[in-house]
Amino acid sequence: MSSAKRQQTMAKRNRERAVEEKRTLKRLKKQAAKAEKAAGGPLAEDQLTGLPSEAEAEGEAEPNAE
Repeated sequence: MSSAKRQQTMAKRNRERAVEEKRTLKRLKKQAAKAEKAAGGPLAEDQLTGLPSEAEAEGEAEPNAE
């Protein structure tokens, strides 16, 4: 009896690749947060998205602003 191997479908390969990419991004995000915490500053969600934080929007971040 010869063992027949079933060929892996492209859809399955794509699903596995998507899961691996998601895990990688999550791992990188956690490492960045850990590094930021070790550096002494809080890592705000706004910094990840690139949007200004609420304090910057209200002008509290710049005490010299007149």
